Amino acid sequence: MNKNLFFILLIATLIPALSIAQTEKGIGIKAGLNYNSNGDYFESINSNSQNPDRNIGYHLGVFAKIGGNLYLKPELVYTRTKSDYRDNSFKMHKIDAPILVGTKVIGPLSVFGGPSFQYILDSKFGAISINNIENDFSVGLNFGIGFNLKKVGIDLRYERGFGDNEATFINNNIINTQSKIDTRPNQLILSLSVVL
Repeated sequence: MNKNLFFILLIATLIPALSIAQTEKGIGIKAGLNYNSNGDYFESINSNSQNPDRNIGYHLGVFAKIGGNLYLKPELVYTRTKSDYRDNSFKMHKIDAPILVGTKVIGPLSVFGGPSFQYILDSKFGAISINNIENDFSVGLNFGIGFNLKKVGIDLRYERGFGDNEATFINNNIINTQSKIDTRPNQLILSLSVVL
């Protein structure tokens, strides 16, 4: 899917949500930490894979919350992640657009889940910029638990990409062999949010 279609879908989803949320005072900002690892790294087609070490990244963004006990919460979030492999680190900058449906369980406690649309802005493996990612646009799943006290909330969620999405590049350090990294997110996300 190309960039234009992604942004049209995003705008078509967020504009109605934001206009409804403005009358219900449900617009806010959020920020937090990501405990991330991407998928396996293959130094060449015939070699064994390396699993990444988890690393801490960060995110910041905006959201709208519509409804009461049952609610819709579209978000627009800038995310930076890093995964460490034996020889190098894989860094990725992306825009996430989760569209979550949640329900209050007991008092200030709620559970939620939904799809997350992701667009990769930039990625690097060590000093190598990776431009050849199979899909800049991908879809994943978010689900988690939230705790809200008046205008302040905290939530913990898990995110996982649905389909394989590989970055391919030539590794000059290993006699020009082709290498691959699975760019699917696999992360725990801790967020602090404030309704404006």
